[in-house]
Amino acid sequence: MAPPSPKFALFEQFALVARTLGHPQRLEILEQLGQGPRSVDRLADKLGLPIANVSQHLQTMRRAGLVTAERQGKFVIYAMAGRAVLGAVGALQKVAESNLAEVDKVVRGYFDARDSLEPVSRAQLQARIADGLVTVLDVRPADEYALGHVPGAINVPLDELDARLASIGPDRQVIAYCRGPYCVLSFEAVARLREKGIAAQRLEGGMPEWIAAGLPTEVSAP
Repeated sequence: MAPPSPKFALFEQFALVARTLGHPQRLEILEQLGQGPRSVDRLADKLGLPIANVSQHLQTMRRAGLVTAERQGKFVIYAMAGRAVLGAVGALQKVAESNLAEVDKVVRGYFDARDSLEPVSRAQLQARIADGLVTVLDVRPADEYALGHVPGAINVPLDELDARLASIGPDRQVIAYCRGPYCVLSFEAVARLREKGIAAQRLEGGMPEWIAAGLPTEVSAP
């Protein structure tokens, strides 16, 4: 039997990546790693999954070249293996949203019901920040904000939003963002702000997409 062609050998490796991405919990892990590097314990805590399960998923993704691992003291810290991984996940999302009726149903039934307006692009947000025209809200938990955020963004986790409305100011446009295009936190935040009469919109994508675009970030102590 003739050996497989170079093209087929490549297709086998492409299929390995595709199979590895084909698990909802792995996609959740990648969403978390899109916020910044994490230990297995921290990922398990964030996702509410057993440590053993998260570790197994990470090892599978490491073999497929989707994540990297680095030992820091007694912990192993995992990170997304480059911007191309985020691009692959984004491509899956776009194909599914365009072609699967169930995805379209969820998007229209949940996300569009809370915010059907076009989100603000990254370029638009940069211009408005430069002009001093907006307040940028990062509605992720504080530990995710600390790993990296849009320069000048204020961290107001969703569960603190109502209590901190007075500090936002009704005369400023607010742009909110969180973990990615389907992160419910920014949708809920924008809906609440508009109910209070505050002009609010979402940022296109979220923090991982901002980083993938090569835009500047700030880090802070948790």
